Amino acid sequence: MLSFLRGAPSPEASPLPLFPLKTVLFPGGILPLKVFEQRYIEMTKVCLRDDKPFGVCLLVKGPEVGAGLDATPVEIASIGTMARITSWDMPQLGILHLKTEGSERFQLQAQAMADDGLVTGEVKPIAPERSLPLPDQYRPLADLLRILIERVGSENFPPVHELDDASWVSYRLAEILPLPLNIKQTMLEVNDCEVRLEVLAKFLKQQDLL
Repeated sequence: MLSFLRGAPSPEASPLPLFPLKTVLFPGGILPLKVFEQRYIEMTKVCLRDDKPFGVCLLVKGPEVGAGLDATPVEIASIGTMARITSWDMPQLGILHLKTEGSERFQLQAQAMADDGLVTGEVKPIAPERSLPLPDQYRPLADLLRILIERVGSENFPPVHELDDASWVSYRLAEILPLPLNIKQTMLEVNDCEVRLEVLAKFLKQQDLL
């Protein structure tokens, strides 16, 4: 039975600009973004100026870009991940290339849309799941992850590879494997790294990858 975290956030909610995307960002994950819409350029400027994160949520319904007050309201997942901008570049006027890294998860309590279409949420950070050394039975998953990192390129992963950490291994596999987005979202919401590893191991065995 899967274990989900629907509670236990901090008692105070705080406002956070949200970037709804058709992707799932995991804690510690690297997410490059190409920003060209004015609302997200302004959001980026504020985040850089104030050294603050924005939130990445899975877009369940609606367009990633071009949505405003007259467009179909977006529907987003209630649990997302805070993203911090680690570097940026402007290769041409009006286009920002960002490199972001996921930090803690959060639970969305409420959301509102500004006149320019930017979604802001009242969120409560979720405490990190308990740290656990990678159990021996899941060592093959770390070996597979090491191969995938070499093939995809280490620049697409955090600089420190924590292949002995159960959460790190499970998060990195969940983000890189070709899982349906709803399953990736489930992997984000699962609050037990051993459960996540078990599900991923079953998937890999079904695909004859283990």
